[in-house]
Amino acid sequence: MIRDSLQPAPAPAEQPLAPPDTQHRGIVARLPRTIRPYALLARFDRPIGWWLLFWPCAWGVLLAGGGDRWGLIALLLAGSIAMRGAGCVYNDIVDADLDARVARTALRPVASGQVSKRAAWVWLVALCLVGLGVLLSLRWEAQVVALASLALVAAYPFMKRITGFPQAWLGLVFTWGAPTGWVAVRGFDGGAPLAALYAGSILWCIGYDTIYALQDREDDAMIGIGSSALTLGRHVRAGVALFYGGAVLLWAAALWLVRADGLALLALLPMAVHLEWQVATLDSDDGGSALARFRSNRLAGLLLAAACYVVGNAGVG
Repeated sequence: MIRDSLQPAPAPAEQPLAPPDTQHRGIVARLPRTIRPYALLARFDRPIGWWLLFWPCAWGVLLAGGGDRWGLIALLLAGSIAMRGAGCVYNDIVDADLDARVARTALRPVASGQVSKRAAWVWLVALCLVGLGVLLSLRWEAQVVALASLALVAAYPFMKRITGFPQAWLGLVFTWGAPTGWVAVRGFDGGAPLAALYAGSILWCIGYDTIYALQDREDDAMIGIGSSALTLGRHVRAGVALFYGGAVLLWAAALWLVRADGLALLALLPMAVHLEWQVATLDSDDGGSALARFRSNRLAGLLLAAACYVVGNAGVG
């Protein structure tokens, strides 16, 4: 029965199997056509999403002094890949009607009928079981923190229907790995640097997802859903600069609380320069420019991870 439910509905001959913004190459492109829609549904063709979910996990571990906890970091990476995939499947089930009306998302597997909603739910459960395996490998305090995010995750797909700033809710959800990673190393000890790290991560997420939302402004306005790119209007660049600037200040505070010397601020400088480059070179009227700057946050995450490693490895104060 499960095998039957996982058979995607046949796509029309003239319809491509992948949406137009996919990075449809590599392993995903080599998968059999019967399996490929499920990889696309979980966004395995777009690794930027799980990198953005993973980096806050790594920051929490590294800033907490877990620079030698490579096994834990690998587990959190696996969990990020699985749970980002599960989140995308859930989002597409909820948003199938909206996705079908937006050019960039109309060919997503559920919206286009390549995968039935029933099959999508089965795939969602399978991905969640992988995440559960990772969860059970963590210390109990980290399990509690991770589970506390479930209500936020479940509510996120509906935020764009009721608020003009769904990116703020996404920030709460997509950076929850920061407290999870910290608590996995230190338990509930040392809340001040963690609070600053998490708050800065939320602002970072709002900033980069505002950049991403620039691609959909016309479609979002037409179908009546909210986004920060629409809310900010012609002030998008200034808004992103404000979010990124606030993120850098909060991260500086987090690093300083761990090691109160010039090394903390020096370690953060590459990340600050990179975010400034994103803002300075962003063309808000060019979807390609927005997508490139959005994807560059994979490098931004690595830069902050390096800063957290340097400061956290020197000892948590």
